[in-house]
Amino acid sequence: MLIREAMGEDAEQVIAVIKNAEESNFMLFGPGERKLETEQFTKFIENINNNSHSALFIAEIEKNVVGYLIVQGNNMPSRVSHRAYIVVGIHSDFRGRKIGTALFSHLDDWAKEKGVHRLELTVMANNTAGVALYEKKGFEIEGTKRHSLYVDGEYIDEYFMAKLL
Repeated sequence: MLIREAMGEDAEQVIAVIKNAEESNFMLFGPGERKLETEQFTKFIENINNNSHSALFIAEIEKNVVGYLIVQGNNMPSRVSHRAYIVVGIHSDFRGRKIGTALFSHLDDWAKEKGVHRLELTVMANNTAGVALYEKKGFEIEGTKRHSLYVDGEYIDEYFMAKLL
């Protein structure tokens, strides 16, 4: 497995993994709720690559993208420039293979190098595998956003989790 920063030419494969991850019903968007266009997503990758406190990491197996981790920070001098927000997704065919663990380990090294002190994410409270991964990687639940999302006719709580480096 190779973990690296995404380039514009990775857009189509990353979009495919995002769409697959959204089918899990543990993502902010559900299946088919948004349209991801290759050209638009290529620009998104280029913009992220131009922000020193943001990155889009991909996990590749045999040159196929199987997971992604987006970290978005603020490189402007401000009171929040030390923190970054994370979104992660793993293709359903590759879950349980330590891909998330590898992405988060890569993130830790990158964040320390960039001077990011605080990493943040939200996760549906019923995503037990996700919560277990994040806790294993040092994230702690800081709060619960009650009835934060409405999925398949029911309200779902979200945990706000963070890790200090």
